[in-house]
Amino acid sequence: MGTKIKKSIVYAALIILAISCILPFVLMMVNATRSGSEIMASFTFKPGTSLEENWVTVSGYFDLFKGFWNSLVVAVPATLLTAYFSGLTAFALGVYKFKGSNFIFGVIVIFMMIPGQLGLLGFYNLVRALGLIDSYIPLIIPAIAAPGTVFFLRQYVKSVLSPSLLEAARIDGASEIRIFHQIVLPIMSPGIATMAIGAFIGNWNSYLVPLILLNSPDKFTLPVMIASLNASQDVASNQGAIYLAVAISVIPVMIFFCFCSRYIISGISAGGVKE
Repeated sequence: MGTKIKKSIVYAALIILAISCILPFVLMMVNATRSGSEIMASFTFKPGTSLEENWVTVSGYFDLFKGFWNSLVVAVPATLLTAYFSGLTAFALGVYKFKGSNFIFGVIVIFMMIPGQLGLLGFYNLVRALGLIDSYIPLIIPAIAAPGTVFFLRQYVKSVLSPSLLEAARIDGASEIRIFHQIVLPIMSPGIATMAIGAFIGNWNSYLVPLILLNSPDKFTLPVMIASLNASQDVASNQGAIYLAVAISVIPVMIFFCFCSRYIISGISAGGVKE
């Protein structure tokens, strides 16, 4: 009886937690259908009738679909680069024993503790010297270096990868790069998918760096475009339009999460070595 009570308490706590996580999204969707004056006047979960009006307001400030495309052009390649090169680096640091490997890993851990904003001025000067201002290249290429992702995947690969599996592949004549692509990468897929979700969300929601590096309005990513609504003189009356733009911008993140979660679930038991 005690076990059932404990399970009931756990389930109840999880249900409450799930509802707490869902409520902000529900409120965002509801406010997307209400006018700015209604949002400022009352708090309710009852949908309003200003959805079309909010859409007209959003369309009057910027091209939402252009912002979608610009954000995808940045977020998708950056996420792929983060996932692949972080996995490759984690494999090298986690499997191979060479002089200086612990030092390199220590440097990666140190870089994890340094806020990215501290190097923003130097990064801007470098981008300007290379003539890459108002280009997507400096928003994509730096994604290759992701210390936090490398740290997580190194610990992950050390816990799930069996050395005997690698030795068997080497005995069969497989090269190291082939071993990584055909054996290690599938085994690491749950960890990579987990970190890819965070990488995509970070690149999709990135605001400060695109704001500084991009000058052409037609190249602005979606967060920069949405900020123009929040910075307008009619910010109070534009609250509904802001909620609508944010609600629409969340859709790709949810799709990407569902896509990657499938790999997380299907890959948990993949690639194991039977003892």
